[in-house]
Amino acid sequence: MNADNVATGLGKVGVLFGGRSAEREISLMSGSGVLKALQDKGVDAHAFDPGQRSLADLAAEKFDRVFIALHGRYGEDGTIQGVLEQLGIPYTGPGVMASAISMDKVMTKRVWLSYGLPTPRFVVLDAKTATREELREVPDQLGLPLMLKAPHEGSTIGISKVAGYSDMQEGFNLCAKYDEVVLAEEFIRGRELTVPVLGTGRAARALPVVEIRAPQGNYDYEHKYFSNDTQYLCPAPIDDALTHRIQALAVQAFNAIGCSGWGRVDFMLRASDNEPFLLEINSSPSMTSHSLVPMSAKIDGMSYEDLCVQILKSASLALIPSENWKPA
Repeated sequence: MNADNVATGLGKVGVLFGGRSAEREISLMSGSGVLKALQDKGVDAHAFDPGQRSLADLAAEKFDRVFIALHGRYGEDGTIQGVLEQLGIPYTGPGVMASAISMDKVMTKRVWLSYGLPTPRFVVLDAKTATREELREVPDQLGLPLMLKAPHEGSTIGISKVAGYSDMQEGFNLCAKYDEVVLAEEFIRGRELTVPVLGTGRAARALPVVEIRAPQGNYDYEHKYFSNDTQYLCPAPIDDALTHRIQALAVQAFNAIGCSGWGRVDFMLRASDNEPFLLEINSSPSMTSHSLVPMSAKIDGMSYEDLCVQILKSASLALIPSENWKPA
């Protein structure tokens, strides 16, 4: 398919990236890659940074659809999705509700549990009022080591591994800087896996499983985006039956939240019995040179450029405008 055919019917496209979350740096990298890929395919794509331009500017651009390459707050949490719904501009990824839920690790786990899907045990702590005694009780409930996380952050921002009782306060203080609550989560010892999902509802399908092997198991911000020391194995070296089980679980987790278009589901595979546990879902995954969705799509036979176009084509509105509504 030539570039002209690819671009037909997509109209004027905005690529939203940058923003004002703690993940701005990564979003700039993702968006730059997406923008170039779409332009290389002949799409009339334009950069738009909500961190530097107003919502009035967004409306004035008269985009026919947008590719959301924003990460974190204000871009992945339902807020920009609500704006685009109001403006009547179709956008990539989930709608307002699914975006808000998937951005909240606590709510995500509660939804998954309501569907009987496996996720590590957890305790929710108030970032402002949790006492030292409450903190000391958490390891008794979840065991050691355990993970502390800021539930509304991504890209390993606001996360701490706690090895002993004496580490709880310091780890808690780190996470409390980023959120109103802190998620304490059971540590699953094993292999770290992730599964991209494309499509919506019954048409949603899982791409090849990726295994992440970071130095000393420390898949932090540096090792995730910048280091060349982290190993990525795709497809993950697990047997076919387990691969299919994990892929099916990824689609179930994706649909349970109400996600659409695309996303990425993160797992831990417990070493003792090869049982998979759902960690979180990313509704606007990164698209940098180190990113996992393009890596998996490549194994599936899809180039980075074709992946971007496919995601863009899935842009939609979650709400149907009334028959009397007309754009300004």
